[in-house]
Amino acid sequence: MIILEDIALRRGQKLLFSGASATLHPGQKIALIGGNGCGKSSLFALLLAELQADAGDIRGLKGLRISHMAQETETSPLTARDYVIAGDAALFQTLQDLTSADAAGDYEQSAMLHQRMEELDGYSAERRAEQLLLGLGFQREKMDASMSAFSGGWRIRLNLARALMAPSDLMLLDEPTNHLDLDTTLWLQTWLQSYRGTLLMISH
Repeated sequence: MIILEDIALRRGQKLLFSGASATLHPGQKIALIGGNGCGKSSLFALLLAELQADAGDIRGLKGLRISHMAQETETSPLTARDYVIAGDAALFQTLQDLTSADAAGDYEQSAMLHQRMEELDGYSAERRAEQLLLGLGFQREKMDASMSAFSGGWRIRLNLARALMAPSDLMLLDEPTNHLDLDTTLWLQTWLQSYRGTLLMISH
């Protein structure tokens, strides 16, 4: 359970909110609706510890796995598929370590990493990443293209797929349907309905 109690936040001279309180129960799905500049994204930044509240207290975040959809469209040398898989940071690091161990002929380390892959459900990672990409409208033949091959809107979709790939107890999505057509929006709706964690989403 996540508890926000009497939160106040200023950005510069502007008071975004004060006395704000809420309780988020495990598995709840909540949409934040409000005008531009009212503090929706700033609330996400508080939950991600990117900002500090001017007053009040936030409890219940310790130990939670938090996934969020980045709004920046970064350039990455990774392929679209690998960029999404990297949303699961522990798994992606294990994959890199396994590649290094195999190249070095370190069979003992390799065996340990294969066991770790089993624990992380790593052998299904490529299939799961491809399912997310297909659901968000990517053609299978484009999945091996690098990030630089995609426009800004498609990179936002990659950020969304990466957030969905990450194991999480709390998911923060900032207007995730931007750049989505009707079919992909409906696919995302179905996916989120089956999500077992707590969902906080900024909506129009």
